[in-house]
Amino acid sequence: MHEQFNFAIEVLGTISFSMSGSFAAMQKRLDPFGVLIIAFVTSVGGGTVRDLLLDIPVFWMHDLLTCALIILTSIFTMIFKSFEKNFRVTLFIFDSFGLGLFTIIGVQKGLHADIHPLICIGLGTITGCFGGIIRDILLNRIPLIFRKEIYATACIVGGSIFLLLTKFTTLSYTIIQVFTILLIVTIRTLAVKYHWQIPKFYGYETNSEM
Repeated sequence: MHEQFNFAIEVLGTISFSMSGSFAAMQKRLDPFGVLIIAFVTSVGGGTVRDLLLDIPVFWMHDLLTCALIILTSIFTMIFKSFEKNFRVTLFIFDSFGLGLFTIIGVQKGLHADIHPLICIGLGTITGCFGGIIRDILLNRIPLIFRKEIYATACIVGGSIFLLLTKFTTLSYTIIQVFTILLIVTIRTLAVKYHWQIPKFYGYETNSEM
């Protein structure tokens, strides 16, 4: 049951980030091949960096299902775009769910590799964020993680709560996974709705560089 739920998380995360990447590419009016490439890097970018850091085989290079999911989701999204006019809201929804799903995958990969819990949180953040960073760089946008919006912070909080719940509670693993995924999505949503920001310790009086 646990393995099946983990598989479902990976599938849903791949679909979410693939749709997020596709919608972002269509906002920039890329052709179908461009949409596919952006969807691909959004879906596998974070996991690729994670696996390279863990010195294990990159997951999608041995998993045709992941590649097939990305291709099919991209095609579906390009067809669906005729009915979806508000790209911004749709992009936000799928990006938020992909962030939550992939963060938990990254934390679990770190735990399975017997990595220190603090590093596991970092791996979760990398898995959740780096695909979006690569996507935004390719689309010539400032990555979300570097903007005012709370993004990586949601991953860190969610990953931390996940580790605390697994260590200090008797809740089932599946419930903890679902709770922390929804927590990340909720933090991200509330941060955007209420304009939450991390406090800054510098001003804007001058544009001079260090």
